[in-house]
Amino acid sequence: LIVGSVVGLIMIHGGGFVSGFAETSIRVMTDESVAWVILVCGFMGSLIGILIRTGSTHSFTTTMSRYVRSEKSALMATWVLGIFMFVDDYLNSLAVGSAMRNLTDKYKISREKLAYVVDSTAAPISVIIPFSTWGVFFAGLIVANGIAPEGQGLETYISAIPYMLYAWAAVLLVPAVATGLIPNIGLMKASELRAKTQGLMVPPDAASIEAANQSIQPREDIKPRVLMFVVPMVVLVAATLYFDKDFLVGIYITLGASAIYIIGSRMMSMNDTFNTIIDGFKMMVEPLSVLVAAFILADVNDVLGVAPYIVSLMEPILTPELLPVAIFVSMALVSFMTGSNWGVFVIILPIVTALSNNLGADITLVLGATLSASTFGSHACFYSDATVLTAQASGCTPMQHALTQFPYALIAAAISIVGFLMLAYV
Repeated sequence: LIVGSVVGLIMIHGGGFVSGFAETSIRVMTDESVAWVILVCGFMGSLIGILIRTGSTHSFTTTMSRYVRSEKSALMATWVLGIFMFVDDYLNSLAVGSAMRNLTDKYKISREKLAYVVDSTAAPISVIIPFSTWGVFFAGLIVANGIAPEGQGLETYISAIPYMLYAWAAVLLVPAVATGLIPNIGLMKASELRAKTQGLMVPPDAASIEAANQSIQPREDIKPRVLMFVVPMVVLVAATLYFDKDFLVGIYITLGASAIYIIGSRMMSMNDTFNTIIDGFKMMVEPLSVLVAAFILADVNDVLGVAPYIVSLMEPILTPELLPVAIFVSMALVSFMTGSNWGVFVIILPIVTALSNNLGADITLVLGATLSASTFGSHACFYSDATVLTAQASGCTPMQHALTQFPYALIAAAISIVGFLMLAYV
């Protein structure tokens, strides 16, 4: 990520690329969206740390094990839990991965396969269910770009949901993979063979991630309570929805209420509670450093004008029928290469809107294609936020997760391409 950023900065600044790197770093670190990501992920790590320390996560896993009796049901339970965590992809990646690690280990499911299932219900579910941080963000952009009048952004977004083909394909592939209808492919096959034959669910080279995940241990003197896991998760979702889908506010309320209850009930001392909150935040330092490096690369690509350039190359050959599939393919590649999901949408939506108006294309279909491209980038990119956070929570490296997941992402992308062509021509 840093080498790519430096190459881009040399293209922009020449010999002054070091100063350019410093300026870009400051711009990224003071960006409101980046600050939001750092606080959300860090304090989500704190909340997970609290749930682990009080034995709540272990209690939840034990309760789930009464209903989960096989590898297939463990994977399907992970998928269902991910759907319930629809309010935000970060919540999904971190909470579900952390909650299901021990249970899937019991059935010798590799951490890579766990990460695939978790990631497939992160961004894809947050896109399909509009009452999420994704829905609020994109609905606002739809109004800002004149596609819908004030107050009608979410309605327009909902009308495009049937055409978000990649999100649907990614989510619905999981049961097929979990039940064996679609077999283990490529590196996923090797990962599952390692887990089944050697009992090594944590992959090689992921020791540091597993050590970070195991750095907080449950206290033996606290009686585990499953409600201590369920109630905070319900409060987190409810608070986020209540406060205009602001996930950061939801985390502050949930973490604060949990700390007050733990200290007030004398479950843990104030010292132990706040040490755990700090240790949980520290647990997220490694993935956050990767995300900051990805944001720097995305900023460099924005300055270079990658997305508008690619659209300008396609413009002469576009027709109303080809526009949705062309937008999906080109913007999926840009999102994948740059690691920018929401950022690509911000840059490209005004151009896409103008193209749709000029060509007379169906705007809801084009919106579905554009959002499908953003979802593909989040789901498949080796260093996207969802990939990095899912890998951390599941207990593998981002590259191990991305490489094992990639064949399934390509299957969903191929289904989407065929679907957009059929919708345009049929």
